[in-house]
Amino acid sequence: MSAALRGRTNRVVIVGGGLAGLSAAERLRARGFAGQIVIVGDEPHPPYNRTPLSKQLLTGQLPPADLRLRAHTDPAASWRLGVPAAGLDPRGRQVILADGTTLDFDGLVIATGVAARRLPDQPAAGPVHTLRTLADAHALDETLAAARQVAVVGGGFLGCELAATARHRALSVCLIEPADVLMARPLGAHIGGLAAAAHRRAGVRLHLGSQVTRWTPTTRGFRLALTGGARVDADAVLVAVGTAPAVDWLAHCGLALGDGVQCDATTHVLAADGQPVEGIVAAGDVACWPNLRFDTVRRRVEHWINAVEMGQAAADALLAGPRHAVPFTPVPRFWSHQHDLRIQAAGLPALATDVTLLAGCFDAGRFLAGYTRPADDATPVLVGVVAFDAPRALARWTPHIGRPLPRRTGPRRHRASRAAVSATLPRPRGGSEPSPASRPARPR
Repeated sequence: MSAALRGRTNRVVIVGGGLAGLSAAERLRARGFAGQIVIVGDEPHPPYNRTPLSKQLLTGQLPPADLRLRAHTDPAASWRLGVPAAGLDPRGRQVILADGTTLDFDGLVIATGVAARRLPDQPAAGPVHTLRTLADAHALDETLAAARQVAVVGGGFLGCELAATARHRALSVCLIEPADVLMARPLGAHIGGLAAAAHRRAGVRLHLGSQVTRWTPTTRGFRLALTGGARVDADAVLVAVGTAPAVDWLAHCGLALGDGVQCDATTHVLAADGQPVEGIVAAGDVACWPNLRFDTVRRRVEHWINAVEMGQAAADALLAGPRHAVPFTPVPRFWSHQHDLRIQAAGLPALATDVTLLAGCFDAGRFLAGYTRPADDATPVLVGVVAFDAPRALARWTPHIGRPLPRRTGPRRHRASRAAVSATLPRPRGGSEPSPASRPARPR
């Protein structure tokens, strides 16, 4: 254990009252930390699961009380909820809160997550919503209860889930997305096109390759003018155009910021000079670090399971210190339910240059796609897999991420931007354990 954190009177402050922060607190206790733990959260609620906000909560399948996250063991933490962090003094080892109070720390975990982005010309009033918090979900639920026509702006995972939820509530739904396919970055052109077909079958009207150019108020909501001349009337507008890391409170404190809090491979936060800072780590959606399983590029990963695992890794790194901590090299996993379609994925499909069918059939809508990029010798290496209603195939192939694909006969693999044809590869040997992506994960 790091010398700075051995005493019972030492204090670790965790800024961020969500899943990553709770996971870090629980891990600190599991690793024998006996000092004080203080968790700071900007929302008034104890940690809760954000995943159902766009799905089960809005469909009435899950009451708000069931969203609360419960640790397997009590982290014996002091909570400062409803008071966001406003600043950080790394040298003085102090977190400044919005109410003017300060918290001294010996160790710090930054887990402030992200905020929902807004469109530049998005109206500040009227039935226009973003979705990130429990309060956002309650406000959206009230609007949908009186709505008939819904416009969803943004065709990523959140936008697609919101469109599916609105159709579940028997509402008329238009989905507006600047790209030519849905979920283009994580899925690629062909698989994203299959997802778009599923939404069309469910009755969602798609406006792909379109953006909102003008908002005109109407008696019930807004008329949206789109590029290309189309008009969409909506009495509820859901804007899902991505997120921004919650790092404003860290401005001018000497830490390296960019697309989130910049970290080394062990989750230690970097100073502006690129050196890791002793006693400060980051976890969850706000952390930008190089996953050496794939390469040395720093990226953020906004997935539920990553928040759990990175909270644990950050706690381990904090206790070990920069010299002895080990790199955090997970296989990211995520899932999404849209209409009657279950999408599961593992790895980093966005890094791929090619997509290969590993099991099932694209035309049947039940398949596992392998995402590959060439190694230095041009051998295709698996960097991710995406399953449409194929959890067993996902479980078989996830352990092979990072390895070359086995030789195969039959149709060649296809570029990610081209349509692929049906094919079957032999099952890999081993890898029979259930995939973590096929079941919910909890802090442990």
